[in-house]
Parts: sequence; C-alpha cells; structure tokens
Amino acid sequence: MSKILIIDDDKALCRSLQIQLEASGHEVKTSTTAKEGLAALDSFAPDAVFLDIKLPDQDGLECLVLLHDRMPDLPVVIISGHQDTKATIKAMRSGAFDYLRKPFDMEDVTLLLEKIHYLSKRSIASLKVGIPDLEIDTQEIIGADKSIIDVVKKIGLLSQSRVNVNVLIEGESGTGKELVAKALHENTSASEPFVAINCSAVVPTLLESELFGHERGSFTGASTRKIGKLEYAGEGTVFLDEIGDMPYDLQAKLLRVLEQREFQRVGGLENIPFRARVISATNKNLEEWMEKKQFRDDLFYRLSVFRIRIPPLRERKEDIPLLVKYLINRISRRIHRDVREMEKEALDILQSYDWPGNVRELENVLTRAIALAKGPVLRMEDFQFSFFPPREKTEERQDEFVLKPLSEVEKEYIHKSLDAAGWNISKTAHLLNISPTTLRKKIHDYDLKRDRPFSE
Repeated sequence: MSKILIIDDDKALCRSLQIQLEASGHEVKTSTTAKEGLAALDSFAPDAVFLDIKLPDQDGLECLVLLHDRMPDLPVVIISGHQDTKATIKAMRSGAFDYLRKPFDMEDVTLLLEKIHYLSKRSIASLKVGIPDLEIDTQEIIGADKSIIDVVKKIGLLSQSRVNVNVLIEGESGTGKELVAKALHENTSASEPFVAINCSAVVPTLLESELFGHERGSFTGASTRKIGKLEYAGEGTVFLDEIGDMPYDLQAKLLRVLEQREFQRVGGLENIPFRARVISATNKNLEEWMEKKQFRDDLFYRLSVFRIRIPPLRERKEDIPLLVKYLINRISRRIHRDVREMEKEALDILQSYDWPGNVRELENVLTRAIALAKGPVLRMEDFQFSFFPPREKTEERQDEFVLKPLSEVEKEYIHKSLDAAGWNISKTAHLLNISPTTLRKKIHDYDLKRDRPFSE
C-alpha cells in the first residue's frame, strides 16, 4: 500500500486519519508544522501528502511549492477547514492534486488514494502546467457543499492552461454563472478585457453587429465603423450569457469563428483574428434543444469542450447560512446600513424555502430586508415584501405551499417588487440586480400592468 505524510497542526485530526489509514494497510507519518513535514520528505519518501492550508510556521500554499521543488511528482492534497475561494483556485493552479474541505468523509480520502495509485505509473508533473502567480481580487464563490467545491477546483484546473479551452457553464437562472465565468477569467487573463454579451437581451437583428462589429454604410444607420465585442476582447474572455437564445442563423456564423479563429465585420472584407477564450452559459438543456433543431449540435460541441454545472440552491441548502452571512455583510456595505446578523427563526425559514430564483433571489430578499431593517439584527418583520408569512401563521402558511412553474413565480416576484418600489424602473432593477433593459423586457414578456405610468 502507500506511504502517506500528513502535515496538519490539528493533532486530533492527524491521529484519527492515521488510525483509519493504517487500518487500511497504509504506512502513515504525521507532522504538525511545515518544517517537520519538509524534513520528513527524504527519510520517509511519501507516495502522497495531505497538507493543511493553515500551518503555524508557514502558509500551506508556500509549503506546497517547497514540496514540489523537492519532489516534483509528489501528489499533494490540500485540506482546509475554511471557506477560501482564492486559496482553492490558487492551490489547484499551483499543482495541488486535489482539495478536500474539512470535515471530510473517509470515503473521499479512499477514492483520492485510489486515483493517486491509478495515476502512479504516469508522471504527475506531466499533468501540471506552471504559470506566473497573479494577484487577483476575485469575488467569492460561497459554499462548503461538495458540488460548489468541485466548481472551484475546476476553475483552478482550467487556470493552469494557457490554451483557450472553450467552457460551457450550465445552471438555473440566479445560480451565479457569470460569477464563475469572471473567476475563471480573473485567474487566467485578468489584464485583458472580460466582455459579456447577453444573447437574450440584445435584439436579434443587432446581435450580429454587437459580436462582429460593422463597417460604415453597411446598413441603414451605420454612420461610422464599429468595433465588435469579439474584436474588443483581444486575448481576454468573451462571455456569451444565455447562449441558448442565440438566433439559429447566427449560430452558424459563430461556429465559423470558433473553427477558423477569425471573422469579418458586417459589410467588411478584412479577416480579423479571434484570440479570446469563449465562455458560454445557459439555463436551458441544450441537448433537448438540439433534438428540437433549435440549437446546432456542431456549435454545442465546440462550446462545451469543458463543462461546469452549478447546482441550484435547493440542492445545497446547508450553504444558506454561509451565503446569508456573506450577503448581509456585502449588502450592508453597499447600501450603507449597519446590519450584521439575522435571528434564528428567520434563518430557519430561509433554509426551508426552495429558492426558485436561487442565490439571486436570496440576495434580492436580503437587500429589501436590510433596507427596511430597524436595527442591526434582521427579524421576521423586516421581510414584509417577500414570501415570508406573518410570525404567528408560519406553520399554517407553509402547509398551504403549492408548487408553481418557475416562470409564474418569477412573474409574481417581479410584480410584487415593482409594487414595493412604486414601479420605479431604476430602483426595482437595482433591487433585483438586473439591468433596466432586462426588467422592461420581462415587464413586456409577462404583460405586467399598472394603472398609472411608471417612473424611471
């Protein structure tokens, strides 16, 4: 079996892991500091290392570099008990074999060791591509659920490569697809532009010009040459949000760009090189759309060289307290309110709800509650414009809960938000964290009405 070195200042965890691994036939040595762990390399010659990210004498990521300097092929599994998106991405980018979040199941450790054993005949170093370290101020991807940690690990692995592999991010509306796209961009080409294009928000007849640009006089109203977003992106990232809503005829033109790595402006003849990475996102099942001939299968395979699925919030409700804590802090700073925490009864209700609008809906509910809060603690009464029932009727109202289509829930939610904001478009759009253009489109799509004209 394997020789395993554990470097962690948590003596209880070290001992527990050692007992379980030795019971499986492994030889195990433990160290509580980076210095002890590095000293054990030559005498113990481990087949794998489990390395804590927080050590008393040295940062775990610095120790990871030193371990690989001494033994480049050594598989190092980073372990941590803290929520730290940046550290996870940096660890995977720096060559960590994998990342485990404490407390972890022994089954996860066993599977990792089996993977290491399977790959032992190959050079682990051949799987790693070193790139210069970047000082990136990434937004946090919050969560301790395995599915979210897996998303963060994939970002780190993709960040190792300089090759512009196209990525498709799949997930329901409000799960944070653009946040994942930005995290990937910031860890690969932060100095280059991040260009986002919402394929459902741009008028189809103008989308081609948005992507490719146009020459002067190419159509009515084209009084000057316009640089398209594909050209503006340079060697950065083009983020195609809601790619499933791209018109079918334009899909063929995008496919040609991805195949030829060049394009022409509308009405132009010059071939312009395309050097950016393409990250697409969708809340649709594109395989079903391909069967219906509404999405090109050849384009799908070009866009989905690497796929990342973001789980809906209802599948990771254990992350809601983490998200609430993070969002209360961020929202309070943004709208200049002194709100710091939430009473347990309100938090319990948050965790019992399925959140059809996912993290975006949670943020909107918290934003309104914080804006209305009368003190530093959010209480049930502060959620008067949300789905929350009155305190004394909580159980009764929960029993009456009826499942509805997501579109119907969104329609009701937007209508109530508009009413709460006095049908002020700018204010409502800010509270919902969407653009005024998107809000007007949803008002039109859902045929929402008000007696008096609404304001901007």
